[in-house]
Amino acid sequence: MTTITGLGGAAAILAGVTLAATATAQTPLPMATVVPDGTILDVTATGRVTRVPDLATVRAGVVTQNATAAGALSENAQRMTQVVRALKSAGIAERDIATSNVSLSPQYRYTDNQPPVITGYQASNTVSVKFRDIAKSGPALDALVRSGANQIDGPSMSLSQPDAALDEARTDAVKTARARATLYAQAAGMTVARIVSIEEAGDNDGSRPQPPMMLQRAAMAEARDFTPMLAGETDVTAMVRVRFLLK
Repeated sequence: MTTITGLGGAAAILAGVTLAATATAQTPLPMATVVPDGTILDVTATGRVTRVPDLATVRAGVVTQNATAAGALSENAQRMTQVVRALKSAGIAERDIATSNVSLSPQYRYTDNQPPVITGYQASNTVSVKFRDIAKSGPALDALVRSGANQIDGPSMSLSQPDAALDEARTDAVKTARARATLYAQAAGMTVARIVSIEEAGDNDGSRPQPPMMLQRAAMAEARDFTPMLAGETDVTAMVRVRFLLK
């Protein structure tokens, strides 16, 4: 048995006429099989393209507290109505505003050797907001806070239409797999005869979640400049497993 080591630490084992290779060490492949008319080579490859996100998703909400459950919900509803009104005034379409969470929970006071005592209630209402013009989302966030929002999480950057970028990544993945197959074939003194099968092994449409961003209402209200929102770049990836026939 002879062992051939290729690029990136991937190993190819040549036993008789069997050769297995992988372009991604984290994704083990099944052992290659021997066919009567040649050698089977399995390659896993990832294609990648870069795009600028054009969609930012932010979660904005109102948290209120009151001595009674009804009072907490009533105050929350009033402030949330103002928040939604501010979003629409900022040009956000109704289809881009969706309720993501509504909750009401009691607040307790704990004392040693005593059962918990309810001291009031906390109500929370959160909406998910899509900003289709990332450059203009900063002023909208500031308007949210001025209208009563006291909790903002995000943003999560993504592509509104990732299909074309994903197709480019898939094409790049197959080209990468083919190039690597040619490399291994040449190292083994063989040539690539044809592709036996192609299996899609996963993709990433460019969604790029961010750590939560908590904005304090007072600080936002006093700020002279708008909150900046920068799109940056994101990678769109596709992974394929390609089986080649070598001769």
